[in-house]
Amino acid sequence: MTVRKAWIVATAAVGAGMGFVMVLVVGVYLVAGNLAGGIGGGSVGLAKGAVPAAYQSLVQKWGNLCPAINPALLAAQLYQESGFNPNAKSPAQAQGIAQFIPGTWATHGVDGDGDGVRDVWNPNDAIPSAASYDCELASYVKNAPGNPTENMLAAYNAGAYAVIKYRGVPPYAETRNYVKTITTLAKSFAAPVTRVDPSKQAAAAITYAQKKLGTPYLWGGNGTADQGGRFDCSGLTKASYDSVGVSLPRVANDQYNAGPHPKREELLPGDLVFFSDDLTNSRAIRHVGIYVGGGYMIDAPRSGAVIRFDPIDTPDYFGATRVTEDGAKALPTSV
Repeated sequence: MTVRKAWIVATAAVGAGMGFVMVLVVGVYLVAGNLAGGIGGGSVGLAKGAVPAAYQSLVQKWGNLCPAINPALLAAQLYQESGFNPNAKSPAQAQGIAQFIPGTWATHGVDGDGDGVRDVWNPNDAIPSAASYDCELASYVKNAPGNPTENMLAAYNAGAYAVIKYRGVPPYAETRNYVKTITTLAKSFAAPVTRVDPSKQAAAAITYAQKKLGTPYLWGGNGTADQGGRFDCSGLTKASYDSVGVSLPRVANDQYNAGPHPKREELLPGDLVFFSDDLTNSRAIRHVGIYVGGGYMIDAPRSGAVIRFDPIDTPDYFGATRVTEDGAKALPTSV
């Protein structure tokens, strides 16, 4: 459970909790009042197309609101919450691209676009509010030992009081997993600044895919016996990495976030390569293959074809992902 979806009342369980809650509420307005002039420059860039073009400038701008966050981290939170869907609504009544519940929005929502309305369904308000909320939490736990970003994420998940009480990330399995998940997922939204490390499982994943060469394509195919061992594109890449103990999501656009994104000239065998008719939005990816070197991939291309080698340098080439075990584990089960 995240704080944004269910504003923490853990402080109420402590005798002096209500005084701390009042500090939080006052802090909201102090931070909100400084939004217009508080945006930092920052240096963390976003990977090409990782954030839909409609929201990229917002995430880049507001992801630099305070030192505890950056654009890639903010993008990871939005992806984990809603998959960048501005109309998302959960059974717990969490609403919009940042999944605020009404009570939390009433206290923490800000008018990000200055139109006089705080609209939870409007990403121009919700994304700035998500960044503002992160920075508010960071300010509450700024004196706790440890990494400021990890402490902020822990406060987001378990409440600021827990971080203060335990002097850092509290010893809750859910909270520690949340911190690791978001910090890992953020790597798939950041533009790499150094060469990305090779995947340990890449060679064995390629071996699996090579054994499937010549197999007829099947839409929705997962390679099961009842499907005649046939695959579609993302079914093949998922099965290839499943064979080495790395569990990927089922669809191609979610597989894109399973690790960092090497440049075209840095591709290594085992990288997943992606294709889209919209080169500005990873959510629009429609095809994936597994790179084998020399400008070629193994893929299951379409109905009527077989699993084969295909060139990757086509006009619809979107980018690549170097799958990591932690990156795959960090992906939400549904977005």
